[in-house]
Amino acid sequence: MATPAPSSRDRLLEAAMTLVRTKGYAATTVDELCAATALTKGAFFHHFKTKEDVFAAAAQRFGEQADELFRHAGYMDKTDPLQRLLGYVDFRIELLQGEIAEITCVLGTLVQEVHTTHPVLREVCDRHIGVHVDMLTELIAAAKRQHVPRARWSAEALGLYMQAVVQGSLLLVKSRQSIEPAVECLRVLRRHLELQFLPSPTKETVK
Repeated sequence: MATPAPSSRDRLLEAAMTLVRTKGYAATTVDELCAATALTKGAFFHHFKTKEDVFAAAAQRFGEQADELFRHAGYMDKTDPLQRLLGYVDFRIELLQGEIAEITCVLGTLVQEVHTTHPVLREVCDRHIGVHVDMLTELIAAAKRQHVPRARWSAEALGLYMQAVVQGSLLLVKSRQSIEPAVECLRVLRRHLELQFLPSPTKETVK
């Protein structure tokens, strides 16, 4: 069966996600969104009242897609929660392929630009970034319970740290116009996680 053509609303959301990565929010106009989708302004305003509305919906869509992608990726099938956590980092590295604009995060890119000027957009981005941190915290907490239940660090703090590394590595990709800095950052993150889950030496093992 043929795949149904995307609706005009979906086309506008996809265009917004592309343009925020390539041009930014402020530099993108409603006219450019219409041109990118071959839609009229009448079609645009049928779905959205303002440019802010379409970008808020695009951020919402991107967040939902990311949540679906990471919660159903292959590493989630691993029985050991630590291997699921390390598999997440490996999957992040695998995703670093293609054009720079295609691999950067819509939420991170958008919130860097509008966090002081558009509180509605900031709140949408923060909510979905928080959802991703919650997912990481779940993975970390499960691994901690199984491997290092007495460790004094918190799963919540480590989840925030992982998200900070991911977003920071994508910022380096844009500033250096190269994927390699992100790959290196994520490899260091993986090693850091491995060290966090090493069992503490006991009196019996210390000589």
